[in-house]
Amino acid sequence: MADRSRPFDGIEELLNRLNRQIETTARSWETQVDNRSRLDLSIGDSATSIDLKDEGDEFVVTADVPGYESDDLELRLSSDTLTVSGNRERTQEVGDDAATYIRRERTMQSFSRQIRLPESVDVDSVRASVNNGMLTVRLPKRVTSDESHSIDID
Repeated sequence: MADRSRPFDGIEELLNRLNRQIETTARSWETQVDNRSRLDLSIGDSATSIDLKDEGDEFVVTADVPGYESDDLELRLSSDTLTVSGNRERTQEVGDDAATYIRRERTMQSFSRQIRLPESVDVDSVRASVNNGMLTVRLPKRVTSDESHSIDID
């Protein structure tokens, strides 16, 4: 009876190999996220592309927002993170009389993107505009002074 096979002998080895593969994959994902951008804090995929440009005295964020009006968009600046989100409802009506429509379709679209700014910005001077489906946000950098100041001691 010593030659009898033991069906569970390979399970522990299989689980260890599976655990190593999961750890390797997780490290790979972390590396890909770090390499993609340490500035992008968005979760999940979004159809909205965002660019961040350093123009010396200000950062310029541009985002593709085709079909969104300025009322459909929301911008929030919290410490060093800019959040750009949009929410719209589009209704397509078919037929002459909207009250007795034969077909009426609605679609909701939304997005939310977060981007970390590399430096502090002057919150009071931030400007944003939408033109031809392109959102442009201008974020002037906070001016830091290299001048020394005398401090009185009480």
